[in-house]
Formats: sequence, C-alpha cells, structure tokens
Amino acid sequence: MAQKKGVREDADELSHVPLQAVLLADSFAQKFRPITMERPKVLLPLVNIPMIDYSLAWLESAGVEEVFVFCCAHSKQITDYLDKSEWLSLPKFSVTTIESHDSVSAGDALRLVYERNVIHGDFVLISGDTVSNMSLTQALQDHKDRKKKDSNAIMTMVIKKSKPSSLTHQTRLGNDELVMAIDPNTKELLYYEDKVDAADGMVTLDKGFLLDNPAVKVHNDKEDCYIDICSLEVLSLFTDNFDYQHLRRHFVKGLLVDDIMGYKIFTHEIHSSYAARVDNFRSYDTISKDIIQRWTYPLVPDIQFSGNRPIKLERQGIYKGSDIQLSRSAQVGPFTLIGSGTSIGDYSKISNSVIGEGCSIGSNVSIEGSYIWDNVTIKDGCQLNHALVCDGVVIKSGVVLEPGVVLSFKVVVGPQFPVPAYSKVSLLPQPTNQDSDEELEYADSGSGILDITSLNSALEVPNGELSRSSDNAEVGVSGVGYIWSVCEGGHEEEWRHSVAPIPANKVAELRKAPIEPDTPKLEILPAARVKPDVETSDSDDDPATDDPCDFDKEVEATFLRAVHEGVDQEHVIIEVNSLRLSYNMASLDCASAIFWSVMKLALETSHSTEGELFRNTVSAITTWRDLLRHYLQSIDEEIEIIMKFEEMCLESAKDFAPIFAKILHILYGKDVLTEEAILSWASEKEGADASDKIFVNQSQIFIEWLKEAEEEDDEEEE
Repeated sequence: MAQKKGVREDADELSHVPLQAVLLADSFAQKFRPITMERPKVLLPLVNIPMIDYSLAWLESAGVEEVFVFCCAHSKQITDYLDKSEWLSLPKFSVTTIESHDSVSAGDALRLVYERNVIHGDFVLISGDTVSNMSLTQALQDHKDRKKKDSNAIMTMVIKKSKPSSLTHQTRLGNDELVMAIDPNTKELLYYEDKVDAADGMVTLDKGFLLDNPAVKVHNDKEDCYIDICSLEVLSLFTDNFDYQHLRRHFVKGLLVDDIMGYKIFTHEIHSSYAARVDNFRSYDTISKDIIQRWTYPLVPDIQFSGNRPIKLERQGIYKGSDIQLSRSAQVGPFTLIGSGTSIGDYSKISNSVIGEGCSIGSNVSIEGSYIWDNVTIKDGCQLNHALVCDGVVIKSGVVLEPGVVLSFKVVVGPQFPVPAYSKVSLLPQPTNQDSDEELEYADSGSGILDITSLNSALEVPNGELSRSSDNAEVGVSGVGYIWSVCEGGHEEEWRHSVAPIPANKVAELRKAPIEPDTPKLEILPAARVKPDVETSDSDDDPATDDPCDFDKEVEATFLRAVHEGVDQEHVIIEVNSLRLSYNMASLDCASAIFWSVMKLALETSHSTEGELFRNTVSAITTWRDLLRHYLQSIDEEIEIIMKFEEMCLESAKDFAPIFAKILHILYGKDVLTEEAILSWASEKEGADASDKIFVNQSQIFIEWLKEAEEEDDEEEE
C-alpha cells in the first residue's frame, strides 16, 4: 500500500515502544438501527468505503504500529473482513482482533484489554467510526511532557472548535451542545457536560469549583473528537472501578469530581486538521459531504488507501468509478460519486449523492442528497429525497422516498408506493423490547443492556422464511419489509439525527423561539450557574478567540447545502446569522465568506475557457446577489469586498485575474457594489505601488465610465 504523503508521522522519537492503539468496534448501535442489526456499524460504507478503513488508515499514517480491534456483536463479520483486507499485510503495522461475547460497554472492553496484557505504554483510544487526518506528534509529545512533570496526567482528549446552532443547540454533526471548562494556561479539563438544559442554556457549577481554579474558560463552542491519548493508568482504573462503563459519562466525569486520587485529564485542540466521529445519521451525512469536498484529504475517494477501487475526480466534485454506463441524457450534479459498474438510465438526475457499486438506476429517476449503497435496483420514475438505501434493496417504479427514509438490507418497495418521511424499513420485524442508546464504544445515554442473544437468534432465520413472513402491504404491493415505528418522541425529534436537512417549517418555528444572549455576565452564586461561552480569569490578558477560518468553512458549508439542496435564501440568512452570533463576527465577515463561496462555486463549475468561467460567474452572482446585498450595509464594506476579490485573484483563485474588470462591472450592474464604493476603491489606490494597482489599471475604462456618469449626474442636478 502506498504511503500517503504529508501524513505519516515518525513516532519512534516519542516512544521506546511501538505506538499502540485500541479501536473499539461497536455493538448494535441504536441510532443506526435497523441497519446495525445485520451488519456492524464499523463495516457500513462511508462514501463507499467501510468506516473502519478510515480509522485504520489514519492510525497507520499517524505512526501507530499496533492496533487492537475490540469487537463483540458481529465479531465474526469484523474478523472475516480484516482477514481478507490489506491491513494484515502491511509492514510495521499490525492489526489484532480481541473478541468478547459478553462485554456490553466500553468499560468491559477496556478491562478485557487490560487482562490480556497487550498494551505496554501510552496508547491511542478511538472508536471504529472515526475519520481524521490530524497529526498525533504534537499531542503525543504534550501528553508525555505533562506526564513527566505530573504523574497524575493520564489522559489527553482531542477537541476542536464547532459552535452549536443557537436554533437547534446541536453541532453540524447532530451532537448535543457540549459544555467544557478548561484551564486556559494548562489546558486541563475541569468540567464536562453534554446534557445542557436547552431551555435556559445554563449549567450549574459549584462555587468551590470557581474558587479552586484561578483561571477558567467555560466553552460551548468545542466538540469532542473522541480521540484520546491514554496512559496505562486508564486501563487499570477501569479494572479497579467496575462502575465505570461509559467512557465519558462515567470515567471522564468520575475523574473530574474525584478529589482523592487526583488524576487529571487534559485537552489538545486541533485547528486546521479534520477529526469527527459518525455517531448518527446526521453526522453520517455531514462527514460524507466533508469527504466528498476533500476536507479529509488524503482520505478521499480518488486516493487509494484501503484497497478501494480507483475512482476518477472530475470538475464540480464529481467522482466516477470504472465501467459506468451513463445515458447521454442523464445528468450528474456537483458533489456526487458514482461507483464502479453502475448504470444510469435516460433523463435521470443525480446530485449531491453517493451511489455505490453495481447499482441499476432506471430512467427518469431523481436522486437528491441521498446515499445508495451497493447492488441497489431503482426502477423508472422514482424520486429519492435525502434518503439512505442499503445493499441489495429493490425500489420498484414510481416509488417516492421522502426525506429521512432509511431502507435496510434487501428491502423491496412496491410500485408507486410513497414511503413517509423518516421511515425506517427492514426485513427484520421491530424488536418488542426496545434497547437503550447504549453502544459498546462511546455510548450516548440510557442504562439498558443489549439482548445480543435474542437479536442473533432473529438474524438466524432463513432468508426465504423471513421474506415470506414480511411480505405485506406495509411497503406496497409485492413489497417486502416492515416499517418500524419511530423512536420515543415521535417524528418531532427524528429530524435531529436524520440525513435530511432540517425542515423549513422547523427552522421557522425555532427562529420564533427566544434565544439566550451569547455572552451574559457571570454571576457567582452559592451554586454558581454559568452560561456557556463565558470565561472567568484572574487576568484580562487572555481573551477568547474565534478562528475566522472555521467561520468561513461553516458559512461555505451552509451555502453549498443551500445550492445543492434548494434551500431558500432567507433560511440561509438565518443559518449565517446564527454562525455570526456564535463566532462573534461582523456583517462584513459574513459578506466576505459568502462572496468567497459564490465565487468558488463559479470557479468549480465546469469550464474550459475564460468566457465559460465568466458566464458561470454571472449566473452565480445573479442567483445569490440578494444574499450578498443583505450583508453589505456600507460603502466601506463594499470596498473590503473588492479588496477581497483582488486578494483572491492574486492567490487562491487566479483564474479570475484576467476577467477581474468584467466581473467588477457585473457586480455593479447587479447592484451588489455601488458606484461610490468602486470609485473610492480606485481613489485609495492612486498613490499605491504598481503591484497594488494591477486590477485598478485593468478596470480603468470602467472606472472612467463611472466618473463620467457621475459628472453628468452632477451637471444635471445643477
């Protein structure tokens, strides 16, 4: 397997023993049911590659030499997959499975790892649904340096900035708002709460907590990446404390309130790197889009890293495998992947979607924002809207899948049948005893124990018998499958963790709800109640900072969703305003980020000449001019946008440089920029060096025309 340039890190200098990792493969993940009743989550395809391959590829490239994969339910599927994979044949990289059939928690798993005596030093702890391209070098070095100074520093958690929406109190990955208190000087984690009361946005801290720590920052703009660097003491603590089951809820919170042992957890924040965990269907959708848009580079579809088949990247973020049969009248839109051996019929339209290998898609089919796995058959005239379809599914003619639908393995949907929004359909009948959200790796909530035996028994029913028993009208005439009832809370909560975007009516409803102030004052009470995103410190020389790069990325992601999912511009404004409040940005920052996104869209739309690029740009500006104008509220802000465009033409988007003047004219003609702003910009450049006047000179004819028009207007007024 070829080594990935720029990611491999030399861990030998950091440790005298091989760097090791424990990868926790999940059991039946409640949020991914019914799919995970038949296949473990780590083997589910993420942009056509099993999730575990992303985790192993990152560990291998980051310098890890030994990985112990702990698996419980579906363990044979995982071991069989790894035995046939390339991971077992790589030099200086060993993968060993540890199986258990009676472990029901992360605590049980780590206790068994400790009993096996296979970990000999600091190790990396992740779940098998982790996608990352971060370097471990600095985090490992910081962890070791702290451990030398303080033997109680036993764990380092990787975090990143990810402000939750003020409307939904969720991150873009669909996770609940997380509140952390961190010492700004030492980066020690002092408080961790992922169950914030959204009603008033408050968390309760004991007064002694604030008195014992001279400097504290309380954040609600951090996300837990679920990547931990652990010392051996972590394993021994799980062995000594059988109450520790859940890694965050029990272990982390337990250590933070334990005044006797004195163990400490620290944080390592990443900025430009990528790290995320597929925890629910919304994070599945978000991370898939990030992979397609190459935020996870080099873990992207066109670079081979796990034995995946070669795939070609074309313009507009379109990926195509080999042996595709694509009708000349079919349309493939931006940010779409078509797997090898797939056929697509006449006049079908596919955009912002991932299509697996060996699929057969008929004529006049519309697929938008959906995930179609391998060997799926979709007959003529079907419409799929933000749905997820597993291997071997047959969708007969005229079927409509409403947003949020999940079709599990080998389901058959009868002709002309409309599958209601957020429905989950499976060949397996819904279990009568619903388990909790408890997962083997980083579980979410609840205290239920998985009835693995009964579920395995259900899966042993012969396929033919199961199919006959499930052949009913639930999914149309000649359909095969059961529609599962929604989880507790009904459809009202389904949108939170769906692959579908938040419905417009829900956005409008949330917009009407009162929103708490972003940075209220801190009150010290007998039991201090602290609003998130407030910091308290003995000094004022450590102000909170927001990374503008993160803000720009969030705005671009919001804009692209609007482009490819048909979101109304007023809803985009709601989302951008939410980001603006979250990152404490000005109106100009919003305008700048949106302008960049609009121009990048034009640049990435297929073109081969300057003329085609110009037409793309005119189209993009015309479509999104109202959005741009909303945030350009003064002449100074318009001038800043022109200067932003100059910078783009010189650095990140040089293709625009030859047509700068023509685009400037279009921005004026579409009322995005005013005459006063353009003339003021030109006036400011009069005394500048020649290198700073490149685009003023290019625009000279247009500028002179504006001046003449201004003089004529003055004469008419006189």
